[in-house]
Amino acid sequence: MEEKKIIYKIIFYNQGDVYELYAHKISQSNLYAFIEIEDLIFGERSKVLVDPSEEKLKSEFSAVNRSYIPMQAIIRIDEVTKEGANKIHKKSNTDNKVTPFPFNITPPNNNPGGKS
Repeated sequence: MEEKKIIYKIIFYNQGDVYELYAHKISQSNLYAFIEIEDLIFGERSKVLVDPSEEKLKSEFSAVNRSYIPMQAIIRIDEVTKEGANKIHKKSNTDNKVTPFPFNITPPNNNPGGKS
């Protein structure tokens, strides 16, 4: 009997666009404030209908074993029952009515002058 693999849908910001990826493994990284994504899923769709954004993602992540996404870039992570198409949602200047909250992921310096 084949073991059913868990599928995650990860939605995050990347250079102003919103990426939607599917993967089998995610975890908190050893790198401070990063999420680690492994085993990305790219479905074998019909070769007649080609989605340009999925093809771009497939080529962008083709040689990637593991990807590290900053926590502040993550919009949402869902555990889903089946995979969907990976997508890139382009940034639209007319739809952007919400300003993102600024994040500072650098830990505070408790000794700014270096003096004891």
